[in-house]
Order: sequence, then structure tokens, then C-alpha cells
Amino acid sequence: MSPNPCWLWKIFRAEENGISSKLSLEEVLQWSQSFENLVTSKYGPMIYKAYLKTEHSDENIEFWLACEAYKKITLQRKRISMARKLFTSYIQPQAPNEINIDSPARKAIIRNIQEPTPSCFDEAQRIIYRHMERDSYPRFLESQFYQKLKKTLQTNGNNSMVN
Repeated sequence: MSPNPCWLWKIFRAEENGISSKLSLEEVLQWSQSFENLVTSKYGPMIYKAYLKTEHSDENIEFWLACEAYKKITLQRKRISMARKLFTSYIQPQAPNEINIDSPARKAIIRNIQEPTPSCFDEAQRIIYRHMERDSYPRFLESQFYQKLKKTLQTNGNNSMVN
């Protein structure tokens, strides 16, 4: 399933996304240079998540982004709360958004969840990052989703999706 450009414009115009700048052709082209460029860019994670939803695998980018936010938590009480949410949403067997990680990584998190540190999800996050980079990222670049977005920006006179 490939969203049409009108659907993409709705994403960028949505107030709740807090998007006030422009999605440029330059940014979109940089995404094809590396997966790192995609996930660290301003709009890349949101666009990639929209694509992953079409593949029914958006839990991967959601988990990765949640881990990035988790690492920035400085208060232990907030860290414990967020660690539990991450565990119940993504790690525990039969979690609503269970991610595909190996048993040793899952067991390490179970051991460390009692006294969570900023790095207790690092191995699981690395596994998910590699999975996306090797599996869904190449498909994203070849998808109609990405190709239509790129073409729309290339044919748009000011090279941006939003004004």
C-alpha cells in the first residue's frame, strides 16, 4: 500500500507534529546515503514510521525512538517508569508491540529492569537498528512511498512539501 502525496501533505501540515520548517529535497536525498541520515534527520523518522506502518512493522522505529528518549532521562524515578513502559510495550513476551530480539538480549533486560540504567536497552536497540538498516531500510528506498515523495519534491518548484 502506497500513500498518495495528499496523505503526506496532511502529515506535514498536522499541528500535533509540530512541523514548522520545510521538508526539502536535500533532506530526502540524504536519507538514501545512509540509514543513520534517515533516523537522525528532522523528518526522516516520521516518514520512515509512516512507511513501516504500511509493512506493519512500525514498532521497530517506535522502540528505537523511545530508547533514544529513554537515554536522556536523568531522574531515576522517571527512568524506572519509562523502563517499565518500554518493557511492557516492546520486550516482554506477547507485548502489544513486541520487537524481535534474541533471547540473551531479552534476558539481560529482564535482569536489569529492577535497577534500570541509561544503557539497559542498548543491546536491544542495536539489534533493532541493525534489523531496520539491513531489512526495511533498503525496501523503503526502493518503495513507491519514498520514490513518490522524492519525485514530488523534485517536480515542486521550491523543492519543499510545506510552505
